[in-house]
This record gives sequence, C-alpha cells and structure tokens, in this order.
Amino acid sequence: MIRSLFTASTGMHAQDLNVSVIANNLSNVNTAGFKRSRPDFQDLVYQNLRLVGTLNVTGNQVPTGAQLGLGVKPAAIQKIFIQGDFAQTQNPLDIAIEGKGFFQITLPNGTIGYTRAGTFKLDQAGQLVTSDGLLLQPAITIPQNALNVGIDPTGQVAVTQPGATTPSVVGTIQTATFQNPAGLQAIGSNLFIQTSASGAPNVGNPGIADRGTVRQGFLELSNVSVVEEMVNLITAQRAYEVNSRTVQTADEMLQVASNLKR
Repeated sequence: MIRSLFTASTGMHAQDLNVSVIANNLSNVNTAGFKRSRPDFQDLVYQNLRLVGTLNVTGNQVPTGAQLGLGVKPAAIQKIFIQGDFAQTQNPLDIAIEGKGFFQITLPNGTIGYTRAGTFKLDQAGQLVTSDGLLLQPAITIPQNALNVGIDPTGQVAVTQPGATTPSVVGTIQTATFQNPAGLQAIGSNLFIQTSASGAPNVGNPGIADRGTVRQGFLELSNVSVVEEMVNLITAQRAYEVNSRTVQTADEMLQVASNLKR
C-alpha cells in the first residue's frame, strides 16, 4: 500500500506536467509560427516478484513472470513542426514559409536564431527586422523612396522606385532546414537556436533542396488545434483525478490495516 502511494504520485506529477504543456499550447493559439508541444512519458523500473523463465517446485518453467511497475516519468517534451494554416494579411512585409525551413535572425549576441514567424517590419535604416528589432539574415534594406515591395516564392526581394520602369532586386531571403528540427532549442520570442541534436543548418534560397517557398502577404498561424488540446486537457484532468483517487484508496486501506486489533 505504501508502494501504491508513491506509484500514484508519479502519475499525478506526470499529469500536472501534461496540463502545463497543454496550457502553453493553448496560450499560444494566436502566436504566428508557433509550434505546439507534446509530452512523452515512459514507465519506470519494475520490481521482479518472480523472474520470467524460473522453475517451479515441480521443475517446470513458468511461462510468465511477476513484474510490478513503479509508475511513470516524463521522457521528453517534443515540438511538433507540422505546418500551420495560412492567413492572408495583405501586408507586404508579412511572409510565410510554405513547406520546410526557417527564417534566419541575428540575435543580440551575434549568433543566428531561427523562426517560422514572418511578421517582419522596417527599422529606421530600412532593414527588415522582427517585432523585437532583430535583423533578418542576410540583411535586406528597402530604399526609403520605394513605391512597393515584391517578394517572389524563391525569396527574391524587388522594389519599384520613382522613375524606374522595372523593379530592382535589393536582396534574397534565405531559409534554413535541419535534419532534426525537433532538436532545436526554443528560447522564446518565436525563436529557436541550433543544438548538436538538430544538426547543422542547410541554408540557401527557398524553392531549392526542400527548403520550401515563401509567400508574401501571408502569415503562418499557430499549429495548435483548440479542439484537440481541449480533449487532451479533459483526458489529463480525468487521469489526475484517477491517480488522486488511487492515493485516497491506498490511504483508506492503510487506515484499515492500522486499526486492526488482535
């Protein structure tokens, strides 16, 4: 009975973590480019009350053993990089990636971060930046007198200036892909950084080597499904209740045992 108390407590801790992950997913349902998370769990070690394949008193081998599990533990919280839906914004600086790939962002420490959120803006120098003022890499500067900005699916950025008969190219947006995007480390602000688990980035122009294409005037929405998360939330809540009920039952059984009289 003491053992069942600890086993049930691991289930309560696991469901508490599950609800925390669901809460973060739901809170970012309107975050552009957000990728939902999913917790993975593993069972804990087993106590062998009788080993598999042992011999009984008659010398026959028992076909099964007796193993008693000791609960559950969190194994991982994985980012699910399924593409979210697109929303048309008609803002020429909103860009979505159709397919695989990440935009490259220069972080304050000089390293490169990666994002799927294409909510770009212009800074005082006319450079494309994120909402936090971080530069898109490679840097692209839009002339102050540009009449309009056009971005084709391969990332080429062209502007039309007064007196010009044809648009002039001012730069090309490049995207990066990873062998294992789930190995990227999220650092907040819609940004990820490379790790040894993600592998090195494969950087180049969109539309080449499975790096996706870009769509001007669109934003990739969060890939969180509210209905799915609500179902998961109800399941986690009920699992937590059942585990708490197990603790209560084990406590009642201990109470009965402690009240036994000779």
